Amino acid sequence: MAAFTGGEVYKAEFEPTAYLEYFKFGGGTLGDEFLTFVLKHYCKTFTSGAVTGHTLIDIGSGPTIYQLLSACESFKEIIASDYMDQNCQELLKWLKNEPGAFDWTPVVQHVCELEGDRNKWAEKEGKLRGAIKRVLKCDVHKSNPLDPVVLPPADCLVSSLCLEAASKDQSSYRAALRNISSLLKPGGHLVLSGDLGSSFYMVGPKKFSCLALTEEFLREALNATGFTVETVEVLSRADVAQHDICDFSGMYFIVAHKN
Repeated sequence: MAAFTGGEVYKAEFEPTAYLEYFKFGGGTLGDEFLTFVLKHYCKTFTSGAVTGHTLIDIGSGPTIYQLLSACESFKEIIASDYMDQNCQELLKWLKNEPGAFDWTPVVQHVCELEGDRNKWAEKEGKLRGAIKRVLKCDVHKSNPLDPVVLPPADCLVSSLCLEAASKDQSSYRAALRNISSLLKPGGHLVLSGDLGSSFYMVGPKKFSCLALTEEFLREALNATGFTVETVEVLSRADVAQHDICDFSGMYFIVAHKN
């Protein structure tokens, strides 16, 4: 998540533990389809050796870690970030292995299976906990999204389900993309994933708006912001039920590099 026009609503009403219900992997939730799709592509991207380096910044981490499980094999230092204090606190709870932290074990085991050894899941959790060095406040609508912290340009940015939730229209999405681009070194990679065609999603009983994205818009916005798109993966939604929870039509996974 990150700030948008309704950012104060997010701060007041967004409940991380309710959001994490989407990520109870293997339980037949709406999130299973999304996780199966993105975890496969994160694994392929970060284990191929094509996207690697020293520092990775995750933009709008939310209370989640799925987007970083394969990345910790390719980057020595990971910086997580989010707009909402409650998400940062939930993430820190997992990082510190505190009682009541969300159980990511099924997701971690799935990633380890994709990477070749399901039994290494505890080792993987330890490696990710060691790699995440900081959890920072982030507002993608600031020219420096991590303000007041100033960091050297990163080798890679990851952002999942963030910019579309943070942007009220295409213009603000493009502006957010420019802002996060300032955190990335020339030649560095941007790895974006999320939903296509989603105008809303439910978090418990609360409804949150979303910018409905298309593949064409994403390609255009990235090109206009000074990125070269390397790969685009798109998958149409298979689960046609539960449209009252989220109305997405498909999923995307994009790897681009900064010119």
